[in-house]
Amino acid sequence: MLLGSQLRRLREARGITREAAGYSIRASESKISRMELGRVSFKTRDVEDLLTLYGITDEQERASLLSLAREANVAGWWHSYSDVLPSWFPTYVGLEGAASLIRAYEVQFVHGLLQTEAYARAVVRRGMKGASAADVEKRVALRLERQKYLVSENAPEFHIVLDEAALRRPYGDREVMRGQLQHLIEISQRPNVRLQIMPFSLGGHSGESGAFTILSFPESDLSDVVYLEQLTSALYLDKHEDVAQYESALKELQQDSPGPDESRDLLRGLLQLS
Repeated sequence: MLLGSQLRRLREARGITREAAGYSIRASESKISRMELGRVSFKTRDVEDLLTLYGITDEQERASLLSLAREANVAGWWHSYSDVLPSWFPTYVGLEGAASLIRAYEVQFVHGLLQTEAYARAVVRRGMKGASAADVEKRVALRLERQKYLVSENAPEFHIVLDEAALRRPYGDREVMRGQLQHLIEISQRPNVRLQIMPFSLGGHSGESGAFTILSFPESDLSDVVYLEQLTSALYLDKHEDVAQYESALKELQQDSPGPDESRDLLRGLLQLS
């Protein structure tokens, strides 16, 4: 996505159409569009030819972009889990790992980045009925691997609004839920995590359409992406008007929910009741 956005910026700066760019690499206009959206792999020769077409003669700049092209074609660590993942999810894992800010609203269960191992296992078993124990454990291992990013040196900012329903719906036994609530209390005190609870007492709110995640990236020329998971697929929205609506909805959720300190008090209250 990063390389594609930079290629688009270079093309537009020279006033070159996608059709002309496609012709220069013996490809179609739609191929250029897919390249600029980061949806296809990159051939080094194609990138070299496009850089020449766009007037990029500086060797250092060319080398940097060609290095990025080689990196873009390297499979991410999560591809080793592809046999137990739905086809659309590896894309999300890659985007999540590249994001500098992750904002989300969750209603069905605790967000995957905040799940304990026991809770994650209960969620995966529920969602993968009939799967072998090995496949369940592999899916849980992926979730735990994703969580390492949240506590790494280059950890993203993570702002999450959890609906109270996600905390009251049991996954696993009483001890699993107690462990999950305790984990939320602890991890919400990390400086890069902002956790808010949307209580039942509020009534209706702006999250009525369901769970969503907004991913923002450190590169200024990369647009934000809204991720919406469905039963048999997922949507990735990056049009400004779409992203703006979800950002507005999340801002309302954050404003309507108790702050992080009050939310931790809610979690402690639920822990005492469990």
